[in-house]
Amino acid sequence: MTLASVRAYFAAHAPDIEVIETEDSSATVPLAAIAHGVEPGQIAKTLCIKVGGEKLLLVTRGDARLDNKKAKAAFGGRPRMLGAEEVEALTGHKVGGVCPFGLPKPLPIYADVSLKIYDEVIPAGGSTHSSVRLSVSRLVTLTGARWVDACEPPLV
Repeated sequence: MTLASVRAYFAAHAPDIEVIETEDSSATVPLAAIAHGVEPGQIAKTLCIKVGGEKLLLVTRGDARLDNKKAKAAFGGRPRMLGAEEVEALTGHKVGGVCPFGLPKPLPIYADVSLKIYDEVIPAGGSTHSSVRLSVSRLVTLTGARWVDACEPPLV
């Protein structure tokens, strides 16, 4: 999977969206923000969560934190973050390149309402040096994500 699966995904579903490869790593939110010249919140991070027996992806702004109380209300149970090996097995992407695109099998995907303050966001693109730029509405449309309120953005 990884970068090749993300490229294939966009070639099939949104050929107008370019997968961007950077010389510098974009494996963490701070690194991605520097690599793309944006604030950390504009980096759309993908969290892999297990609630009860269901595994799901939650895309949220880069500087937001999963709020256990909100997430429990949104997903109907206590969320648990998956470990690196589980994440790679589930998504086909290693930590640092995890995104909701080019997945080996369909997964429930959610978008946190904290993303709505941005017109454009930058999620990873399947590797630690790749990303894509797209509108929040396009992200939701392409992934079939459902909106939830599960994260707490930073206090301003």
